[in-house]
Amino acid sequence: MTDAPTVLFVCIHNAGRSQMAAGYMTALSKGAVTVRSGGSEPGPQINPVAIQAMAEEGIDISHEVPQLMTTEAVRDSDVVITMGCGDVCPIFPGKRYEDWELVDPSGKGIDEVREIRDSIRSRVESLLQELLPRA
Repeated sequence: MTDAPTVLFVCIHNAGRSQMAAGYMTALSKGAVTVRSGGSEPGPQINPVAIQAMAEEGIDISHEVPQLMTTEAVRDSDVVITMGCGDVCPIFPGKRYEDWELVDPSGKGIDEVREIRDSIRSRVESLLQELLPRA
């Protein structure tokens, strides 16, 4: 890994789970981790309920735009976290891959999205401790 590890968060629409994870990693790492996110089939906009749930945590993801996950983004990342996008992510030797099984927040109410958000935060905190043990 480079001095600043790069983490790519991937979900299908890049509109909920991966955006929340990227928001947490950006905020909690305070710039010590390069953060990317993408989707296998990017949606038209960020899930408004995900935006609301993250705003409750003081993290603004409202200006993010769903992006297509690219082969280059995977290649250039140290850690690739997938969330329900199956086998669409290209595999490169030497990369760390994890699949986080999380419910898709699409169409869910704020209470359900809060639970998903809290699970994502816990996982991001654990990953951050592994990447930056002194963080």
